[in-house]
Amino acid sequence: MLQTELIPTTNTLSRVTDTIATVSDTLKHHHAVENVLEQVSTNSSSREIGLTIAIIGLLIFTAHLFSEIFSRKRIPDVLFLIIIGLLIGPVFHWISPESLGNAGSLFSGITLVTILFESGTQLRFAALKDSFGGALKLTALNFIFSAVAVWLVGWLVLKIDPVISMILGCVLGGTASAVVIPIVRQLRMSEKPAIMLILEAAIGNVFSIVLALALMQAIKSKHLEFGAILGNIFSSFILATVMGLIGAIFWALILDQIRNIKYSILTTPAFVFIIYGINEWMGFSGAIAALAFGIGLANIDTIYNAWLKKFIKKVPVNLNETERSLFSELVLLLKTFFFIYVGISIQLKQWQPIIIGLGISVLLFIIRIPAVRFAISKKDNIPDKELAFMSALNPKGLTAAVLATQALIYIPNLEVAMFIRNIVFSVILFTIVINSILIPLIDRERGIYRFYGSMLSFNQKMKNIVSKTKEDGEKWHKKHSKTREFVDEMFHSEVITDIIEQQDKPGAVNNKAESSNMDVAD
Repeated sequence: MLQTELIPTTNTLSRVTDTIATVSDTLKHHHAVENVLEQVSTNSSSREIGLTIAIIGLLIFTAHLFSEIFSRKRIPDVLFLIIIGLLIGPVFHWISPESLGNAGSLFSGITLVTILFESGTQLRFAALKDSFGGALKLTALNFIFSAVAVWLVGWLVLKIDPVISMILGCVLGGTASAVVIPIVRQLRMSEKPAIMLILEAAIGNVFSIVLALALMQAIKSKHLEFGAILGNIFSSFILATVMGLIGAIFWALILDQIRNIKYSILTTPAFVFIIYGINEWMGFSGAIAALAFGIGLANIDTIYNAWLKKFIKKVPVNLNETERSLFSELVLLLKTFFFIYVGISIQLKQWQPIIIGLGISVLLFIIRIPAVRFAISKKDNIPDKELAFMSALNPKGLTAAVLATQALIYIPNLEVAMFIRNIVFSVILFTIVINSILIPLIDRERGIYRFYGSMLSFNQKMKNIVSKTKEDGEKWHKKHSKTREFVDEMFHSEVITDIIEQQDKPGAVNNKAESSNMDVAD
């Protein structure tokens, strides 16, 4: 009986022995082990890819949800997207900017070009003509006020080299097109202030790029050429605009033929990328060229009737509604991942640059108020609430981040360059966050709205006092000029000489005596 019970055990041991022998033979062939590991790794990798794709889809749905929240509650979707990026990147370290490599910068450039082009397609020449002067004034005042304020803080408070401090001021002087344009669209501002803010962001970026790079090169070469700076501003703005408009005319003339090609709806943004790349390669502003390309397509009928009709018989075509809707969806998609990338790129390793960035951000928003007030006149007829929105829109973005990264190349002291970069990244974060908080507060909280109203009216009162003082001075000058003319005439040498000559004439004394005697007799 014991023998019969041991038979199954013996068989089991035999099978175990055979299995061990098989595993031993398998281990001798290392390629078989690698194949097993590769299969396990492939399964794990495919799971991660699947999870990543699911997260991307979830983010797209979330972006539409955030957009709807903004339309109802006035809480910008930008804030939520940056918070997601902060959680993914600096907080939990799931993704780092280094892991994205150059793909992050490339994606940011594509986002900027697409947003500028799409915004340009909705701008008409008549509105541009009415808004360009105010936009240029607003850009200049905001840039000068911001750059000088940051320069003084860096030089006098932080004890940074004055030239490097001015670089920091120029980097933070403009506003971010990728932030301003979506918010302006979602706020549904009236045409004039919306165009002014869009143009300010585009022109301000040109100022920041040209001046900051010129100062960086001056540090490297120890020589600053003002003529070259003015030439770069001219070429970056004027020539880029011309090339963008020429590209728009060319594309509008061949667009009907392009549409005959199957699946050609994305060829227009592809051509925008070409225009942008050519201008950047030639040293011009690709952003301005992309904006001008969109403006040219939006006004191609006006351009054709005014200038091209005499020379070109073929009538150019414009974008249709399907293409416009697609580009709007494309902007929403790219904007979603762009701001998540911004959140991932924020550096939270050192507290000192974060605190300094917060202080500079608050200062920039305070300075923005008088810049808007002095740039906007009563003739512009902009509502008070939209003036408050304009005063609260001062975010920094892609251009500032790129220039801060360039500082690592041109500034010899690497520690100072890293310090400048971290400050800029901190300012980008806080300006976007403060901007996102102020917009709903101005719209819903009367206290904040009254504060901005009082500050704007205070600046208007100061402006009125200055103008009244000037008028009073002119009146005083006119009044006293007449008195001065009378005095000069009375004491003119010729008049005095005539009086003396009359007194010296013979008989003048006798006549005087006779007249006095007659008075006594009377």
